[in-house]
Amino acid sequence: MPVAHEGLEQEIGYVTKPFEIEHIRGLFEGTDPLMHELAYNLIVGNHHDVDRLTKDALDRDFSANNILDDGLIAGMAIVGIKFRDNIIFVPEVLVAARAMKAGMKHLEPILSASGIEPLGTVIMGTVKGDLHDIGKNLCIMMLRGAGFAVHDLGVDTSADKFIDAVMEHDAQVLGMSALLTTTMPNMGKTITAFEEAGLRDQVKIMCGGAPLNQEFADDMGADGYGKDAMDCVALAKSLLGLEEVMKAVPAKT
Repeated sequence: MPVAHEGLEQEIGYVTKPFEIEHIRGLFEGTDPLMHELAYNLIVGNHHDVDRLTKDALDRDFSANNILDDGLIAGMAIVGIKFRDNIIFVPEVLVAARAMKAGMKHLEPILSASGIEPLGTVIMGTVKGDLHDIGKNLCIMMLRGAGFAVHDLGVDTSADKFIDAVMEHDAQVLGMSALLTTTMPNMGKTITAFEEAGLRDQVKIMCGGAPLNQEFADDMGADGYGKDAMDCVALAKSLLGLEEVMKAVPAKT
């Protein structure tokens, strides 16, 4: 069923995989048209409008959680799919991220004051020798929006820094990112370091990045592989027993 906002309906049209179409439409089903307008403006990077619409929604007594889930996170889910499918590129992701930040500045104080316990604690970082962080930052934004407490270690992160952060924050999940094939082996070295420190059983380790695949993740002993920001959130929930990872439905022949 089409959504009320014409621009948002066009954006949903970029989603082509049947199971993802069902998921995305489910995010907007039954939600207020104001949330559709908010999501659309986030997708296209209109940060001034996202700022205004978020304030309007709060003034109309929408809860911070509803604005986050039905507007910002739902919109960012489409951004993640478009980025993965090479429909948009890094500059468009950055302007969408700026728009989401404009909305979150109004929501974060409310969410923090609510005292709601996070779903879990996640440590995120790009591995040693790698300075790329766009994909990682998008994952972090989505994880935080989904209710996780996330500590970002930035780029060029050594195994020791990952270990120290997991211990300091008592994290249940560690996420590693790499964009270079030359730095991918540092993921395996980090997992080995956790094993040698006797900490491997205390944390679930997930990995992601353009050159990675499930086979590589399995070979180095990771607990999971996420192909994009949406998958990252679903995987983190699955690793903590909170939600099954969304799987593609095989096409009928």
